[in-house]
Amino acid sequence: MSSRNTRPISWVGAARKSFEKFPKRAQLDILAALTVAADGEKADIAKPLKGFGSGVFEVALKYRTDAFRTVYALQLGMDVWVLHAFQKKAKTGIKTPKTELELVRDRLKRLKKELRQ
Repeated sequence: MSSRNTRPISWVGAARKSFEKFPKRAQLDILAALTVAADGEKADIAKPLKGFGSGVFEVALKYRTDAFRTVYALQLGMDVWVLHAFQKKAKTGIKTPKTELELVRDRLKRLKKELRQ
Protein backbone atom coordinates (compact mmCIF):
# COMPACT_ATOMS: atom_id res chain seq x y z
CA MET A 1 0.00 0.00 0.00
CA SER A 2 1.47 3.35 -0.99
CA SER A 3 0.69 6.58 0.78
CA ARG A 4 0.10 9.65 -1.32
CA ASN A 5 1.83 12.86 -0.37
CA THR A 6 -0.87 15.33 -1.29
CA ARG A 7 0.00 19.03 -1.05
CA PRO A 8 -2.51 21.52 0.37
CA ILE A 9 -4.32 23.77 -2.11
CA SER A 10 -4.28 27.44 -1.04
CA TRP A 11 -6.04 30.35 -2.68
CA VAL A 12 -5.35 34.03 -3.20
CA GLY A 13 -8.60 35.55 -1.88
CA ALA A 14 -9.63 37.28 -5.10
CA ALA A 15 -9.03 34.09 -7.09
CA ARG A 16 -11.33 32.14 -4.74
CA LYS A 17 -14.09 34.76 -5.11
CA SER A 18 -13.88 34.66 -8.91
CA PHE A 19 -13.78 30.85 -8.94
CA GLU A 20 -16.92 30.62 -6.82
CA LYS A 21 -18.83 32.46 -9.58
CA PHE A 22 -18.03 29.70 -12.11
CA PRO A 23 -20.81 27.18 -12.89
CA LYS A 24 -20.79 24.30 -10.39
CA ARG A 25 -19.79 21.70 -13.02
CA ALA A 26 -16.86 23.88 -14.18
CA GLN A 27 -15.76 24.26 -10.54
CA LEU A 28 -15.78 20.49 -10.05
CA ASP A 29 -13.74 19.85 -13.21
CA ILE A 30 -11.16 22.48 -12.25
CA LEU A 31 -10.97 21.24 -8.65
CA ALA A 32 -10.28 17.76 -10.03
CA ALA A 33 -7.35 19.19 -12.06
CA LEU A 34 -6.04 21.04 -8.97
CA THR A 35 -6.25 17.81 -6.96
CA VAL A 36 -4.16 16.06 -9.62
CA ALA A 37 -1.56 18.85 -9.21
CA ALA A 38 -1.69 18.48 -5.42
CA ASP A 39 -0.95 14.77 -5.92
CA GLY A 40 2.19 15.64 -7.90
CA GLU A 41 0.87 15.07 -11.43
CA LYS A 42 -0.42 17.30 -14.23
CA ALA A 43 -4.02 17.07 -15.41
CA ASP A 44 -4.75 16.84 -19.13
CA ILE A 45 -6.46 20.26 -19.03
CA ALA A 46 -3.43 21.96 -17.41
CA LYS A 47 -0.47 23.40 -19.29
CA PRO A 48 2.57 25.50 -18.35
CA LEU A 49 1.78 29.21 -18.51
CA LYS A 50 4.32 30.76 -20.88
CA GLY A 51 6.45 33.62 -19.59
CA PHE A 52 6.39 32.60 -15.91
CA GLY A 53 9.17 30.03 -15.74
CA SER A 54 8.65 26.54 -14.42
CA GLY A 55 6.00 25.76 -11.88
CA VAL A 56 3.18 28.07 -13.05
CA PHE A 57 0.31 26.34 -14.83
CA GLU A 58 -3.01 27.26 -16.36
CA VAL A 59 -6.05 25.01 -16.26
CA ALA A 60 -8.07 25.74 -19.39
CA LEU A 61 -11.59 24.36 -19.34
CA LYS A 62 -14.11 24.60 -22.15
CA TYR A 63 -17.55 24.45 -20.61
CA ARG A 64 -20.57 24.67 -22.89
CA THR A 65 -19.88 27.82 -24.95
CA ASP A 66 -17.57 29.43 -22.38
CA ALA A 67 -13.93 29.07 -21.40
CA PHE A 68 -12.80 29.14 -17.77
CA ARG A 69 -9.19 29.50 -16.72
CA THR A 70 -7.47 28.97 -13.39
CA VAL A 71 -3.77 29.70 -12.81
CA TYR A 72 -1.79 27.94 -10.10
CA ALA A 73 1.81 27.94 -8.92
CA LEU A 74 3.79 25.02 -7.53
CA GLN A 75 7.08 26.66 -6.53
CA LEU A 76 5.77 28.56 -3.47
CA GLY A 77 6.50 26.37 -0.47
CA MET A 78 4.57 23.15 0.00
CA ASP A 79 1.18 24.40 -1.18
CA VAL A 80 -0.37 24.49 -4.62
CA TRP A 81 -1.29 28.21 -4.81
CA VAL A 82 -4.25 29.25 -6.95
CA LEU A 83 -3.37 32.76 -8.16
CA HIS A 84 -6.19 33.65 -10.53
CA ALA A 85 -9.49 32.37 -11.90
CA PHE A 86 -11.37 34.02 -14.74
CA GLN A 87 -13.80 33.45 -17.54
CA LYS A 88 -12.13 34.05 -20.87
CA LYS A 89 -14.30 36.45 -22.83
CA ALA A 90 -12.43 36.75 -26.14
CA LYS A 91 -14.23 35.01 -28.96
CA THR A 92 -11.15 34.51 -31.12
CA GLY A 93 -7.88 32.79 -30.32
CA ILE A 94 -6.78 30.78 -27.33
CA LYS A 95 -4.19 33.21 -26.00
CA THR A 96 -4.59 34.35 -22.42
CA PRO A 97 -5.35 38.10 -22.48
CA LYS A 98 -2.46 40.39 -21.51
CA THR A 99 -4.45 42.02 -18.68
CA GLU A 100 -5.00 38.59 -17.10
CA LEU A 101 -1.29 37.75 -17.41
CA GLU A 102 -0.34 41.04 -15.74
CA LEU A 103 -2.71 40.28 -12.88
CA VAL A 104 -1.14 36.82 -12.44
CA ARG A 105 2.36 38.36 -12.49
CA ASP A 106 1.34 40.92 -9.83
CA ARG A 107 -0.31 38.33 -7.57
CA LEU A 108 2.66 35.97 -7.91
CA LYS A 109 5.09 38.74 -6.94
CA ARG A 110 2.98 39.82 -3.94
CA LEU A 111 2.48 36.25 -2.75
CA LYS A 112 6.22 35.46 -2.95
CA LYS A 113 6.89 38.57 -0.87
CA GLU A 114 4.23 37.64 1.72
CA LEU A 115 5.50 34.08 2.06
CA ARG A 116 9.08 35.27 2.68
CA GLN A 117 8.04 37.28 5.74
